[in-house]
Amino acid sequence: MDGKKDTVIKRSSKAVNILSQINSETKLGDLRKIAKDIKKDHELAMELWSTKEFLPRLLAILIMDKKLLSLDVLNKLDKDMQTHTFVERNNLMDWLMANQLTKDKKKIALMESWENSPSALQRRTFWYYQARLRWTGKTPPDNTADLLSALEANITQEEPEVQWAMNFTAGWIGVYDEKNRARCIKLGEKTGLYKDEIVAKGCTPSYLPEFISIEVNKRQNN
Repeated sequence: MDGKKDTVIKRSSKAVNILSQINSETKLGDLRKIAKDIKKDHELAMELWSTKEFLPRLLAILIMDKKLLSLDVLNKLDKDMQTHTFVERNNLMDWLMANQLTKDKKKIALMESWENSPSALQRRTFWYYQARLRWTGKTPPDNTADLLSALEANITQEEPEVQWAMNFTAGWIGVYDEKNRARCIKLGEKTGLYKDEIVAKGCTPSYLPEFISIEVNKRQNN
């Protein structure tokens, strides 16, 4: 108990004030509103991160200074994320990618170097970023052939969190790249990944033949 009290006492009044606004009912939109008021405060971000709690860490990511996110710092954040549940650590890394890493050319180059990283979360980020380039409608780099070869060779052996991002990338290649569509559908049929997945009404299944068919139809009907 005494150790816990010491930890609380060491927190700045700013951090204590922010943490008092976060509870189990807090939504992502609420965190964004808090972050908008704070703007950028890397020191506070690291203090919030040190709580080891999921929601404060999501907020911390929003107010970090991307210029201070060196590879060493990112590796430390990655290591810290491993203490969270499977879903939470994936959410933290995806949030970091979307809100920090995609905003800076040097960080984008770093993400693009993570295809064979020893960290599963970094490999997930490499693939998720490749998918994101395609689903946001941006012109993807000329690496589709290499990605498809890597997908076919490695997807079935990958960690589940990486596997999902690889499958997601294959899905968007299949949607937007007509000449590789059949190849992506065949990959899904061969691996059978997510074939038996039950999805909520209105959500697109992850099984590649279904995902590609549904998303292509959506775009043709618009």
